[in-house]
Amino acid sequence: MNTHLPLSLMVLALLSACSSGPTTQPPDNTLRYSVPDLAIQPEAASGNNAKPGWAYSRQAVAAANPLATDAGHQVLRAGGSALDAAIAVQMVLGLVEPQSSGIGGGAFLLHFDGQKVTAHDGRETAPAGARGDMFMDQGKPLPFADAVLSGHSVGVPGVVRMLEVAHRQHGRLPWTQLLTPAITLAEQGFRVSPRLHALLQADPHLKKDPLALRFFYNAQGQAWPVGHVLRNPEYAHVLRRIAAEGSRALHEGPVAQAMVARTAQAPRPGTLSLQDLAHYQPRMREALCFDHTAASREYRICGFPAPSSGQIAIGQILGMLGQTQAQGPEMASGRPTPDYLHRYTEASRLAFADRAQFVADPEFVSAPAGNWRSLLAPDYLQKRSQLIGTQAMKAAPAGQPGGHTTSFAPMPTQTEYGTSHISVVDAQGHAVAMTTTIEAAFGSRRMVTTDPTRTGGFLLNNELTDFSLAPADAQGRPIANRVEPGKRPRSSMSPTLVFDKATGQLLMSGGSPGGALIIHYTAKLLTGTLHWGLNAQQAIDLPNFGSLGGPTLLEAKRFDTSTLDALKARGHEVREIDMTSGLQAIERTPRGWFGGADPRREGVVLGD
Repeated sequence: MNTHLPLSLMVLALLSACSSGPTTQPPDNTLRYSVPDLAIQPEAASGNNAKPGWAYSRQAVAAANPLATDAGHQVLRAGGSALDAAIAVQMVLGLVEPQSSGIGGGAFLLHFDGQKVTAHDGRETAPAGARGDMFMDQGKPLPFADAVLSGHSVGVPGVVRMLEVAHRQHGRLPWTQLLTPAITLAEQGFRVSPRLHALLQADPHLKKDPLALRFFYNAQGQAWPVGHVLRNPEYAHVLRRIAAEGSRALHEGPVAQAMVARTAQAPRPGTLSLQDLAHYQPRMREALCFDHTAASREYRICGFPAPSSGQIAIGQILGMLGQTQAQGPEMASGRPTPDYLHRYTEASRLAFADRAQFVADPEFVSAPAGNWRSLLAPDYLQKRSQLIGTQAMKAAPAGQPGGHTTSFAPMPTQTEYGTSHISVVDAQGHAVAMTTTIEAAFGSRRMVTTDPTRTGGFLLNNELTDFSLAPADAQGRPIANRVEPGKRPRSSMSPTLVFDKATGQLLMSGGSPGGALIIHYTAKLLTGTLHWGLNAQQAIDLPNFGSLGGPTLLEAKRFDTSTLDALKARGHEVREIDMTSGLQAIERTPRGWFGGADPRREGVVLGD
């Protein structure tokens, strides 16, 4: 092998060699999974590791870890659908990227079958015993870390049951085969990646859990080093049960009993019950789509509706920017200009004000003016855009879409973490955009096993800390996104599919992890590709930026002093922070498909 190749190309070459098989569908539609060479290493956990982008003619998979991408690729080569590949990818991610997602969490999945887009909601729900004040202590919200580490933070997981339902509609290979890659890797082992090692070493809480300590750390309490072969026999055992019995194996029986027992342990034991798990149902929702004009072309951008705030906020930001007048170019020297950053972050503040005021589970909270699209109405966004002036606003007010007024209080700004993103396009032109999560890194730091004599297992989410920790404001007005039994917490996850409006042709699948910043990462991808003429990899590579309603946030060490000074002169409080996006995207080209993966993380794109 040419050792002078960039590491990303070396990874691609190794993976391609290890999964070299027929590029056409086998006649028996059977996945014959082969384990990639254990020498394969994802790229470093920090920094900016240049990635080339990847061109394919027929089909492609983009995911956050090379082993997961490879599993999805092998499924496609065996004749599997985009949905089949996403299932295989998710199950491997739960093994090799346990800090971000897994069977103990939830997901939002957009699926395009060549004709229509469907939205599969596998978001976690609050247990029946949840209380609105369960994150309060002596009249004040718990410190966020205390809330995360409590049993109260664990929601009823939904990703496996949601994928099972979606597979009945869109799958081609048998369910059992799709779990084979993850089971095989769990039994034979995978090498600890640089990112996993770094996060294990830095996390102050995970080793407080005895099961996690025994699995992720050596006898001296140090994270297993990069390259250590880690086996997870308990995860393999659970997946074998799920392969044979479907989601019932997770939601009922020994695995469900183990989840309930772990949630009931101190600190602050939770109320998750066997009934909560058995009764969980995913939701089918109507995708939230809006029209968008860029470079004289009309697009249809589809994303997830409430309880996600992602598509609404992205649509608002792009819509308001379209109503403002640019003062010169929007990008120069490979970076957004100060004028663009000013207008973008002002639009972000307005969008996040509406997000805090209105967005919550639609089964508990009515949409303003009776329709979530009221927040995307062109006349409403035009009126909102008039609040964007030459100077930064001190505080952005929520609007009144459709003349709607509300008795809810706005939700205070609260930390959000986590997630992973998967994009797939298959040879039939069907596509998946799926964002999946256990919330914070390593979730609630509670590991589940059905047999203490086996090492490993899986981690439970802390998704309920996406609810407002306080149920009401100081005046007693309720917050829309407060905890209620059976309710799904508000999310920022933004799986996105882009279409040509005139022809209906699929143009792109994309999304990112990153907590509330997912909104900005995904908006950057759309702006770079649709407005600035960049390919997916170039758009992903752009420096990150945004605002969560307060300061203007810029990716550390990616903007020059003149940009910072120009923003400060307009009244912005500028903060440079790490903005570790994990964008994955696959876009249509005249020759097929082109995929991009974020240089800030370990992902790659594979295809044929």
